[in-house]
Amino acid sequence: MKCGVVVFPGSNCDHDVYHVLKHVVGQEVTFLWHDQASLDGADLVVLPGGFAYGDYLRAGSMAALSPIMAAVKQHAANGGLVLGICNGFQVLLESGLLPGAMRRNRDLRFICDDVFLRVERADLPFTRHYEAGQVIRLPIAHAEGNYADHEDRLDTLEAANQVVFRYVSQRGETDPQSNVNGSARSIAAITNEHGNVLGLMPHPERCAEAVLGNEDGLVLFESLIGETVRLSA
Repeated sequence: MKCGVVVFPGSNCDHDVYHVLKHVVGQEVTFLWHDQASLDGADLVVLPGGFAYGDYLRAGSMAALSPIMAAVKQHAANGGLVLGICNGFQVLLESGLLPGAMRRNRDLRFICDDVFLRVERADLPFTRHYEAGQVIRLPIAHAEGNYADHEDRLDTLEAANQVVFRYVSQRGETDPQSNVNGSARSIAAITNEHGNVLGLMPHPERCAEAVLGNEDGLVLFESLIGETVRLSA
């Protein structure tokens, strides 16, 4: 699989994603600069975390207007895989590739912590090595991760089975305490109707190696390439 990691001014997790894709799961990877018009033949496009354009105006709003986003939209329309992580998720929302919006965290504070997530769908290219209902642990680091939309649109999202991960307790239950940023219906990740675009606030690339103490994020990348690259614990 050829992978492209988009680099916006202000991206700061681009090299982390590059490292996991190239050195951990062994794929061909290239950086894609924000002002280029081509994806260089990438099968998977990743919008990484960070503060694209300094999150000026709103998180992801200016990055959504970057020249490369026209190519990303066409790639998605053609069925190509697109993954947006944290700030990348915000860019996907601002560009209209995913529905909804991000608000400031419920307590108006930046949160950097590990959270528990429940896998709601295990039939996507991003999740096929997980199990539905499985509880995993991933790190978050954001100030605007409070996912929101109108209630009727949230109902539509739920009915279409587009929620992929939810914030839960270690036992897999949804509750206000586990929903650390106040996201509507504890939503941590969603997909588009066709299942080829995924936006998630947690950072799987930050827990994709045993040396980091947790490999739950590696499973997402293994799912994408269709292989297991390390022995299960």
